[in-house]
Amino acid sequence: MRERKDVPSIAESADTEKLEHPRAFVSATIALLSILMFAGIGGEVIASIIAGTASDRDPVLAVALILNIALILIGWRHHNEVTVQIQNHKEATKQARSLALRDPLTGFLNRRSLTGEVDAMIKTAATRNRVVAMFVIDLDSFKYVNDLNGHHVGDVLLREVGKRIMSALPGSALGARLGGDEFAAAFQFDPSNPAAVDAVADELVERISLPFDIEKQSVQTSASVGITRSDHDCNGVETLLRRADIAMYAAKHQGKNRAVWFDGSMERMLEERNRVEQGMRRGIPAGEFAPYYEQQIDLLTGKLHGFEVLARWEHPTRGLIMPEDFIPVAEECGLISELSEYVMRKAFTEARDWDQGLTLSVNISPAQLKDPWLAQKIIKLLTETNFPASRLEIEITETALFDNLGIAQSIISSLKNQGIRIALDDFGTGYSSLAHLRALPFDRIKIDRSFVTSINDDNESAAIVDAITRLGSSLGLPVTAEGIETAQIATSLKDLGSMAGQGWHYGKPMAIGQTRRLLADKDMLTSGPKKGVEKETLDDMPSLRRSG
Repeated sequence: MRERKDVPSIAESADTEKLEHPRAFVSATIALLSILMFAGIGGEVIASIIAGTASDRDPVLAVALILNIALILIGWRHHNEVTVQIQNHKEATKQARSLALRDPLTGFLNRRSLTGEVDAMIKTAATRNRVVAMFVIDLDSFKYVNDLNGHHVGDVLLREVGKRIMSALPGSALGARLGGDEFAAAFQFDPSNPAAVDAVADELVERISLPFDIEKQSVQTSASVGITRSDHDCNGVETLLRRADIAMYAAKHQGKNRAVWFDGSMERMLEERNRVEQGMRRGIPAGEFAPYYEQQIDLLTGKLHGFEVLARWEHPTRGLIMPEDFIPVAEECGLISELSEYVMRKAFTEARDWDQGLTLSVNISPAQLKDPWLAQKIIKLLTETNFPASRLEIEITETALFDNLGIAQSIISSLKNQGIRIALDDFGTGYSSLAHLRALPFDRIKIDRSFVTSINDDNESAAIVDAITRLGSSLGLPVTAEGIETAQIATSLKDLGSMAGQGWHYGKPMAIGQTRRLLADKDMLTSGPKKGVEKETLDDMPSLRRSG
């Protein structure tokens, strides 16, 4: 919060009061003495006038009387000014104290004052065999409201949200604004009845999700709420706030617009997430991440036509770490672009001397599609590694398109202008697949693995795979099926017509050494050792040795 220059600090106001009270006493004393002098001199002058005994002293006494009157007026005016000044400083001190304890926008407690109030509440609750529930409340779409409607509407929304929060809480509850669109609340409850806390949380979430009427427009938002309680191994207010904050983020990950209680596993997961993030920040520049290659096969001919590039973390002490353990963290902490560019650069360099008919498919994270410079970054990598654009296929998921269609259209257009092909990944899982196929110039459809793996066990999955295959044929788009894990699945897919496929049935993703041996056996290396010549050992390939 910015400091207001026209309001003195509490310390400044206190010092001013110490100075101004003696000044008021002195000015009042001077005025009082002037009045006494006026009474004495004026009495003598008036008495001489009445008695008719004027003397040579009378003109002097008359002048003294006039000066005395002037002194009385000046002293009294100064006294009044000092009194007003003291009163103004008292008001400023009161305002400064209020600003130090309250959020000026909502009138809620601020974080500093909340700490003291909750600490007192915990001590009081202990004497009554009750405990304190702590809420941390974060709006789910406040940035969108600000961007769409302006900060003035955002400020009004925060004030209205504050009112709804307090209306949902018990009468003795404390409310605070921690900053931005994050609030906190605390109240006492019977530890044997946590359902009462659930009822308050549900009511709060429901009220905030209702539309707000702000300046003749309807504004919608929702809230994620984290809850914790003071009797579960809690050593202070800051611990309560931290745990409630962790639970709030868990609520966001579970879909937002809900309330979630804190439990110890959340803290352990957060600690593990932080370890992963720190490891990635060290490991990317250290070269611990590597591209692994999953074969893509023509199902009818059995011919290898390319690979999908998959990231693997070859950790120096933990061994091979799979992408599901680090990709979500990379997306959350903003490392996904750096990681993706590093793996792509390495893959482009390693694949330059492969058969020129082999393609590389690279999946782009939804987080990367928010970057309007993504296309330029990929083109720059191709130029620097001298990898042909015609051999690259970029895969974009439907969910990424749903959130960023405008930017995606621009990125796809730029990539296709360079000869890069675009595949729609996880097809069939989104809500507007056909609309995306019409709006964007895709070159391939990839059927989501969830349908492929269950094609022989679920009639609905089989019907979906058949429909997607027919759709691709009618639109002239090649189809790739992911998740082919058995010969039975491969056979069922072959019966549907021409398509490509990938999955463990054709081999697990391979590091560069094993990939080059495969290509050498197929005589698909344009330089270096050919079939029967490559004799690399596991000792020469630490990535294979670590992955087993």
